[in-house]
Amino acid sequence: MIILLSPAKTLDYSPTEIKDFHQPRFSDEAQVLVKKLKKSSVGGLQSLMGISEKLAKENVDRYKSFSEEFTTENAKQAALAFKGDVYLGLEANTFKKNDLKFADKHLRILSGLYGLLRPLDLMQPYRLEMGTHLKVGRKKNLYEFWGNQITDLINNDLKTSKSKLVLNLASKEYFKSVKVELLDAPVLNIHFQENRGGKYKVIAFNAKKARGRMSHLVIKERITNPDDLKALDINGYCFNEQLSKPGNWAFTID
Repeated sequence: MIILLSPAKTLDYSPTEIKDFHQPRFSDEAQVLVKKLKKSSVGGLQSLMGISEKLAKENVDRYKSFSEEFTTENAKQAALAFKGDVYLGLEANTFKKNDLKFADKHLRILSGLYGLLRPLDLMQPYRLEMGTHLKVGRKKNLYEFWGNQITDLINNDLKTSKSKLVLNLASKEYFKSVKVELLDAPVLNIHFQENRGGKYKVIAFNAKKARGRMSHLVIKERITNPDDLKALDINGYCFNEQLSKPGNWAFTID
């Protein structure tokens, strides 16, 4: 299976002992977006992204210093650089060499700037959410900019890894960049919900960590058969057959 995750806003560029890495496969496309963003002022970026002046200045500086060359001096492997809630659950820093090899084959991170990242793809620091209304030429937003490219690359990865399923653990904002109707494999969406006063609800912080934790267990246990997911305990979330439907499985805490 191919696992899809969203990226994180929080980044960690502290040194890592992991030496293996790749170049991002959409580096040319990323440079097109960076060229556009380099023209933004602090106020312009603040308005475009809906962020604070401090964050806007930080990202103006990031884009101004963005290099065409990705090295271990200016970039870090994606799965290790992201440090949001999902990645606290993924715990990629605990992976051994064989774990990283499996992850690199089966885990993909959707990205507004990089399109689709493998865990070991080098990534320079950035902030660009997929839902940002960044106009590039005749493309009015990032969904139009990426078009079918992300989907085509997922299909290529499905074929290369001999996978027959896309396990969607990404947010709606990011998964919207995938053209489901063009995928060469069915999609399995996972929903993490908690029983609160007799109603099942998504608790965002816990659900994000659970997405990362499920990815972690798939990688550590080398799971390729989706039925094996049903036996997993994901931070207390367990498979709920009654609430599950084909293509949409519920994992709940009662």
